[in-house]
Amino acid sequence: MPANVKDLPRLKRPDVERPGSGIVHLGLGAFYRSHGAIYFYEAMKKSGGDWGIVGVNLMTPPLQREIFEPQGFAYTAVSLAPDGIKPQVIPVLNDVLDAPEDPEAVLTLMADPKIKIVTSTVTEKGYCHFPSTGKLNREHPFILEDLKDPNKPKSAIGYIVRALDRRRKAGIRPFTMMSSDNLPNNGHVVHAVVVELAGMIDPELAEWIEKEVTFPCTMIDRIVPATKPEDIEQVAELTGVYDPVPVMHEPFRQWVVEGKFVDNERPDIGAAGAQLVEDVTPFEHMKLRCLNGTHSSISYLGYLAGKETIFETVSDPVFAAYCKFLWEREIIPAVDAPPGVSLEEYTAALFERYSNPSIQHRTWQIAMDGSQKLPQRILETVAEDLEADRPVPGLSLAIAAWMRYVGGVDERGNPIDVRDPLAEKLKALSDSGETPRKKVEAMVAVDDVFPKVLQENKAFVEGLVSAYEGLVEKGARVMAEQVVA
Repeated sequence: MPANVKDLPRLKRPDVERPGSGIVHLGLGAFYRSHGAIYFYEAMKKSGGDWGIVGVNLMTPPLQREIFEPQGFAYTAVSLAPDGIKPQVIPVLNDVLDAPEDPEAVLTLMADPKIKIVTSTVTEKGYCHFPSTGKLNREHPFILEDLKDPNKPKSAIGYIVRALDRRRKAGIRPFTMMSSDNLPNNGHVVHAVVVELAGMIDPELAEWIEKEVTFPCTMIDRIVPATKPEDIEQVAELTGVYDPVPVMHEPFRQWVVEGKFVDNERPDIGAAGAQLVEDVTPFEHMKLRCLNGTHSSISYLGYLAGKETIFETVSDPVFAAYCKFLWEREIIPAVDAPPGVSLEEYTAALFERYSNPSIQHRTWQIAMDGSQKLPQRILETVAEDLEADRPVPGLSLAIAAWMRYVGGVDERGNPIDVRDPLAEKLKALSDSGETPRKKVEAMVAVDDVFPKVLQENKAFVEGLVSAYEGLVEKGARVMAEQVVA
């Protein structure tokens, strides 16, 4: 292999018939290309149909089209199994558009009657809402931009609303709007913010969306670590070609989808293994609380303790025991299992997934955007536990670890690169508090994160203060050990 992988031949799209485009995806990141895009690709292989995808990059730089176009918009997806890695080429993308470069091209495409479904993975913060209430943040800079010029929206919500408006005015049936983000009731969340923004533009548009557009809820599950330069080199060594945009993922995957589509037009994702159900809620609660809740908890504590990855964190017997404690004592009691599912077996399988040495999922990556993630991943569980008089020392420690993390300094005094929409505000609140108590009280008062029921629970706040003090005095590992003891 040449010293520079860029000297290898470029990945080429397989010489197979290209389907027509029926799906637009907003937020073309690694997760979607490792999950939803593969389901759609496999559905077409089994059942046919014009369900090719046009990906839309909403943020720039970097420009994505110039990266994907030389390889025919194909990319390599790599399954990271404990017994070895398995690459496959995915030729499901027909094009990639960079929205900031050409917003008109994106709106024209979304308004095309051939497009039946719009999907999105823009992360929690991409919906420009308040996670604690689900309401649209009308003062969000992106929303303010969305209102200025109908031909140059900024947010995913802005593109959705303006494209639907074009279809309404042209007498074209709407597309199905399907979120693939880790949000509880994600379809309901997107529905609410889309209708609210539409109402600010034209009440008749909002009424039409309410009547005609469907927003199916979904539950998605697959661990997808960020692609690193060494991953690109490894893929090149395996395949003999250069692909600058491979995606790495665990073998496990799950997609539970509410079967509500406009005019019932959709690819046969059931043939590819997706579960089409009437109610996603029990699957969603199980995953958000059991997987995402522990993922966030051990990422903050693990990072503070100097652990770089989830695998490294759960390889430590203290954090392994802490993770299992959370499931047994605080999370499973607050979860209603979906029909036919054993939560004990589900969480045991989760631990095996965390323990996969081939998955190097960085604690820093999972720790991003905690202010947007904590309400649904942890705080809802805490509120239900407290309502049922169940103690929450483990989850309180996780919340305190988040508070220390957003303070921007780890246990060794090193700076933390905190990535969060509220990073500046949270850092200022942390800095303004001279004692752990003052820091905790200042951050608990942030309405964008903490619901009133927790803000006003004195015992809960005292537990956070005690946990924060312990983190400062003893460190994350000792505190996790004490919780389990």
